[in-house]
Amino acid sequence: MPPPSSAAQHLYASAKNDILQVRSLLKSGRTQSSVGSGFLIGTSNLVVTNYHVVSQFALDPDTYVGEWVDTSGQRGNVELLAVDVLHDLAVLRVNRNGTGFFKMPDQLARLTQGQYLYSMGNPLDLGFAISEGAYNGVIARSFYDQLMFTGPINSGMSGGPSVTVDGSVAGVNVSKRLDGELVSFLVPARFAQDLLRKVEQQAKAPADFTSVVAGQLLSHQRAMVDQLLASPLSLKPMGPYQVPVRESEQMRCWGRSNVKADKPFTVDDASCAMESAIFVSGSLQTGQLSIRHQFIRGTGLDKLRFAQLASASFKNEHFGSNKDTRLTGPNCTEDFVKNKNLPLRAVLCVRAYRKFAGLYDFALLTATTDQGLMSLQSRLDARGVSYDNGMRVSRVFLESLSLAPAGAPVPARTPVVKPAGKPSSTTPASGTAGKAPIPAPPPAKPATGGAQ
Repeated sequence: MPPPSSAAQHLYASAKNDILQVRSLLKSGRTQSSVGSGFLIGTSNLVVTNYHVVSQFALDPDTYVGEWVDTSGQRGNVELLAVDVLHDLAVLRVNRNGTGFFKMPDQLARLTQGQYLYSMGNPLDLGFAISEGAYNGVIARSFYDQLMFTGPINSGMSGGPSVTVDGSVAGVNVSKRLDGELVSFLVPARFAQDLLRKVEQQAKAPADFTSVVAGQLLSHQRAMVDQLLASPLSLKPMGPYQVPVRESEQMRCWGRSNVKADKPFTVDDASCAMESAIFVSGSLQTGQLSIRHQFIRGTGLDKLRFAQLASASFKNEHFGSNKDTRLTGPNCTEDFVKNKNLPLRAVLCVRAYRKFAGLYDFALLTATTDQGLMSLQSRLDARGVSYDNGMRVSRVFLESLSLAPAGAPVPARTPVVKPAGKPSSTTPASGTAGKAPIPAPPPAKPATGGAQ
């Protein structure tokens, strides 16, 4: 086997005619809006790339159009044939054919830990390039399998191929960690293989990719919620309370405390969140669940001052505004409920996606009302779920909050979550939750940064 550097030279020389830059252009003036990479499959005119590379002209074809550019500077228009938003893949058709270098056979290459891989693309729009790295296994923290590539994948290389030393496609460049060095990710080649088979079977390309993306997001949320609720949530003690969490490969939990001698109160935090989200557009990532608990205890406050502190903390939550172009305004309801032996103030807010019918963001906020110098404030966020699944997750979360067992059990009374009604997916729904505006989750921060 040749040394890595000479192998890279040979691979690039053999493959360069089949590597493309994929651009999203404004139709008005055809100015460049975003760039990524792609590669021709076999001797066909089909190109594999990332969904996030083509998302602009997939979701807004009246404003954006796609274009390809090859290593010799030739260019042409692209036709979008299929997308897989869950695995961040797309297939295009262009007006030229490949040389046959990049193949997607039925039997894909088997990879071993430490094996050299070579990623190609157009980093930072500086020119076509190849980078060396090593395959280091399948990432389990992502909801869908990704391969870990210990090598550089920079912005502009998304959608380019990553191949073995003999040229077999191992994966598609997709992202990198922004908080680490040479920690990059590939979409496994088998998912690209599946999407190409779908293209072979379809008579023509979909006329509306927005509805295609919506359907795939609905499939994702079903799997996500079913996985979350496949077994009872774990219960963890926080002061005299039990709080629900979910710890799994896809959902990680963290805790912290601010205990300080000069403070008249203490705050303990526990948070669980999925480490990946589904990229929909440059302004929207969704398909994610998170849980947060905050236990506040007064150590040097009287009951009135502590009540002011706890109330201010509850009021400091937000859930978005009516000005958001992606989702409707929050439609909220508030009630006081008694869950088993625990009285709670509960606020539920729902927002509908404007472009994706049937998808909603849910936020459930609760605060205990049983103690004068203690307050447990909990929050569940479910992003990109169906209305029924949002209600389902909210009920399970609410029913799981309780006082820690002490003595004889108290008869349970099932709490009732009163939805404010389904907001329209096209018309903003207004509503407030008394003096407790509902928290707007900050923009999703997936573990990886997109590498267009």
